[in-house]
Amino acid sequence: MPAAGGSPVRLALGGLCALAVAMGIGRFALTPILPSMSAEIPLSASEAGMVASANFLGYLVGALAAMSLAGSAVRSGFRASLIASVATTGLMAMDAALPVLALWRFLGGIASAGVLVFSSTLVLERLARMNRTGLAALHFAGVGVGIAVSAVLVGVLVRSGAAWQGQWIGAGALAGVLGIGAWICLVASDDAVEPRPSAADAAPAPAARIARPSPALVRLAVAYALFGVGYVVTATFLTSILRASQTLSVYETPAWTAVGVSAAVSVWIWGRVSARLGGMRAFSLACAVEAVGVAASVLVPGAAGAVLAAVLLGGTFMGITSLGLVEARRLSGGEPKTVLGMMTACFGLGQMLGPTLAGYAADLTGSFFWPSLCAAALLVVAALLTLRPARA
Repeated sequence: MPAAGGSPVRLALGGLCALAVAMGIGRFALTPILPSMSAEIPLSASEAGMVASANFLGYLVGALAAMSLAGSAVRSGFRASLIASVATTGLMAMDAALPVLALWRFLGGIASAGVLVFSSTLVLERLARMNRTGLAALHFAGVGVGIAVSAVLVGVLVRSGAAWQGQWIGAGALAGVLGIGAWICLVASDDAVEPRPSAADAAPAPAARIARPSPALVRLAVAYALFGVGYVVTATFLTSILRASQTLSVYETPAWTAVGVSAAVSVWIWGRVSARLGGMRAFSLACAVEAVGVAASVLVPGAAGAVLAAVLLGGTFMGITSLGLVEARRLSGGEPKTVLGMMTACFGLGQMLGPTLAGYAADLTGSFFWPSLCAAALLVVAALLTLRPARA
């Protein structure tokens, strides 16, 4: 009789909990808490952008490091990253000094990248062996689930009068609870064994000449970097935009919850779109749809703008992320690890620059109107760059 840990649903749920901890909460809980931090510490828009960018810099460093270790020490790397993600979330409440906040966000970014890479290795390889790859969408739904549940929690804490420190402590506690679920399913399980490298993997590979990237791959990499800038402005400052309006502040929690719910189902949806249109065209379409959502956050008045921005942002950013990596792997020409590292670097650079540039622009102009429109324009450029189908 197979061990309980052998259940593919259990593995996928463990991955869901892991990504909810590290990505949905550890990476994105800043967005609903940021308005309180900006008002109470206080932080200017540029300072808030620097705190967010520190997390994305950490994510870039962590992703590249974790990719180099993904063939070994997967479980130990996952354990360390999961614990660090929970800890750095709660430690955000300990000090209001800008360098300290940036440090915790940087370390949290490293941890979130580690959880993403290592949990995906543990979950996706096992699901493939069980012929249950369809459950991968449940694993990646964890990002949206984490966003949604943390949005509700922060909304409750704000209404109860909790300061920004209390909101971070609450987020850390929620991450701890979900982290226990991830630990039970992916670490404590007897069946969640360390993936063992094959003899071919263990043997030293001969030095290979890296082929010159194709024009299609270059276009995709540039588009991926532009997507990093374009999505992250709204993903960081949506609740701050709503808080700045007396009539829209009531929609902070519902809007960010809608982002999470939409993100939870988006990978499955865009997988179906990709099957019909092809990966590159699906990527282009998703960037165009997201551009509409980003622009709607500042152009469409009232609750309609908040809802449209939330649903279109949440419904695309995870899909674009996965579509970009799948297409890059297809176009890699036999060097998938190198190409995926390049794509990660392009995306990381884009999302690292976005919050800081948007924050400074908001301080100069007095709002996020122009930063958001510029972000939408970059997404349109990304859509145009990838509109033409590419051959491997």
